[in-house]
Amino acid sequence: MNDTLTSDVVGRRVSVNGECATVRFHGTVPPVAGLWLGVEWDNPARGKHDGSHEGTVYFKCSHPTGGSFIRPHKANFGVDFLTALRARYEDEPEEEEDAKKQIVTIGNIPVETIGFGSVIRKQSQLSKLRDISLRGCAVSCAGDKGDIASTCPNISVVNLSQNLLSAWEEVAAIAEQLRHLEALDLSDNKLRFPPASPTPTGSFSALKVLVLNSTGVTWAEVLHCAQGWPALEELYLKSNGISISERPADVLQLLRVLDLSSNQSIDENQLFLIAYLPRLERLILSDVGISSLHFPDAGAGSKTAMFPALQSLVVDDNRISQWSFIDELDKLRSLHSLSCLRNPLTVGSAARTSLQFIIAKIGQLRTLNRCEVRPEERRGAELDYRKAFGKEWKAAGGHQDPGQDRPSAAFLAAHPRYQALCRKYGAPEDGELKTQQPFLLKNQLLTLKISCPDRPDHSTLERQLPDSMTVQKVKGLLSRLLKVPVSDLLLAYESPKMPGREIELENDQQSLQFYSVESGDCLLVRW
Repeated sequence: MNDTLTSDVVGRRVSVNGECATVRFHGTVPPVAGLWLGVEWDNPARGKHDGSHEGTVYFKCSHPTGGSFIRPHKANFGVDFLTALRARYEDEPEEEEDAKKQIVTIGNIPVETIGFGSVIRKQSQLSKLRDISLRGCAVSCAGDKGDIASTCPNISVVNLSQNLLSAWEEVAAIAEQLRHLEALDLSDNKLRFPPASPTPTGSFSALKVLVLNSTGVTWAEVLHCAQGWPALEELYLKSNGISISERPADVLQLLRVLDLSSNQSIDENQLFLIAYLPRLERLILSDVGISSLHFPDAGAGSKTAMFPALQSLVVDDNRISQWSFIDELDKLRSLHSLSCLRNPLTVGSAARTSLQFIIAKIGQLRTLNRCEVRPEERRGAELDYRKAFGKEWKAAGGHQDPGQDRPSAAFLAAHPRYQALCRKYGAPEDGELKTQQPFLLKNQLLTLKISCPDRPDHSTLERQLPDSMTVQKVKGLLSRLLKVPVSDLLLAYESPKMPGREIELENDQQSLQFYSVESGDCLLVRW
């Protein structure tokens, strides 16, 4: 750029030596002659001041060291969409064809970003391109109207992250020429969104996935622009400082995935404003600072009408420290996947126990922290939870006799699934309510029967085994007793409390305690 720019550059995005900024000022800065651009850097550490010079305020920055003055010729104002597309897909040198590939994802769609030789071999003509990435290519505008539509009309997936787009209108001008556009990533473009004028009809008619991470968009702007996204299914709004200010009305009704991560102003009351999106299946709330949750329309043991389709919830890196938060999640009628990593409730020395309690408290959970909850793990977690709070249950009015079983409202509020677990496994017996003494070996020994149901010639044995003994070591012991190779042995067990039901001991590295094996149970050995 030369030094004769007009004032309409204010608000545009620029790149200077690889660093991105927004132009906030254009003019003279006495006493130095010539024109200057006042820019606000994306990285405040790159700047020197807040937009002031020798007592005069030329522009304002959100950070006290976010601003600088630069000469216009040092600023790269970017290129149009087709120029960037041709530079990346048409003019790639032959020697780059074997360069290392890198894959980025827009929503759930992988897109190749470097090593484009293979792309050129497969898609020699721009008109055949479908999935493209122009990440970091200094795209700032659509270019001449109609050029994109006539050159590359079949594009359906576009990564435009980390470019120099500054206005939503330019994005719409690109999109309206891509009638097959289904996925668009605009992350890290600091965009101005229209306050009133609607998005041109049809610009985003086929769009299903939209990524607006770190674009500066507000919730009001999302709802306004969403009128032009009739088919949208996935929306990513990470790191925008968003507060949910109003309920979506006649927009976002097909939304299945919503990512609100790293928006620190979001609380439970705001979540209620999106609680009736009819198709929302996955909600990502990592690093939003949430610590409490309560569904006022449902009591303990009941299901809420909120989030009717929600199957997956991510609340990693938050401030969750109370079990009441987990209890509330059991009210969600469709929830089967939860990620709750790096919260006060799930870290520290009791992390393993906390995970078991989460499984016990949310009855329909099938995945926890991206790991499958297997049936035997659920059974062990629920039995351990039932025993862990047995004394408290009895002290609160619980009783093995259903006619006398009247635990207090306070106990039921703190343990809303406890009665359901008692119905499932039977009420805890007095022997289970004794305080455990884990450091005494005699209190860790299990008296077990050992039966070979497929071998009638083998009599039933009885042995005392530590509950910390792994399945692998149990197999080693049985191998010596039965004269059978360890590799041939298959173990299960049966409990008198659940006659006729076998629980497989399928993980050799887990302990008998992990599978909730108790004294009086029978190990079933097959080979």
